[in-house]
Amino acid sequence: MKDDSAIISVMLAASDAQAAVRWYQQALGAEMLWSRGSVVGLNILGAPIFVGEPSGNGWDVPGERCLPTCRIELFCDDPDTVIARAIQCGATGGADPPRNHETPWGQHRQGGFVDPFGHLWLVGDKSPLDQQSRV
Repeated sequence: MKDDSAIISVMLAASDAQAAVRWYQQALGAEMLWSRGSVVGLNILGAPIFVGEPSGNGWDVPGERCLPTCRIELFCDDPDTVIARAIQCGATGGADPPRNHETPWGQHRQGGFVDPFGHLWLVGDKSPLDQQSRV
């Protein structure tokens, strides 16, 4: 039987991929899938994500004078714990603390942080992924 489902993931730019991997392992419990040194595949709570060092190939690390061009959305069972652990490990929090949001499908708990490499993360419960919420 053919599986027509797809998986979308992101590759986060970091000037030092190995330092970024160590932080994601400590702060978010990331598990390494593979490493080619400057490009690393990770698994965070079952979701694939990649870290790479840009090398003049059309992308770059987040700059200090510009806003991120994307945000990472992590859906998990306990967003409060994930956010607290990231902040304990050096992420910048406080601008978007975990709170309940009223949505068309009901309550959605979400908050956020910026990791030490300049990437904006929103961490929430899995309610937006529920099939019933889209009916």
